[in-house]
Amino acid sequence: MTVSVRVPTILRSYTGGEAVVTADPGSVREVIQSLDAAFPGIGGRLLDDSGQLRRFVNVYVGDEDVRLAKGLDTEVPPGGQVSVIPAVAGG
Repeated sequence: MTVSVRVPTILRSYTGGEAVVTADPGSVREVIQSLDAAFPGIGGRLLDDSGQLRRFVNVYVGDEDVRLAKGLDTEVPPGGQVSVIPAVAGG
């Protein structure tokens, strides 16, 4: 079984325009690795050079912000949903 990943508009050029793609279950880190294998380059847009989530990228497993859980070690169960949401700035 896979997990579904909601991709923001700004990253859909990596997924051929798809808003929702699938990845292998596991930790958020493993889900991102699976995404990057299927859609080369997307991992570099989500993770910085040290392998951490980029500052302005928010990732949710279900309704839970992974930064408030176990970060990239947060488990995504089979059938689960991951949402990638870019931070919005303005004022």
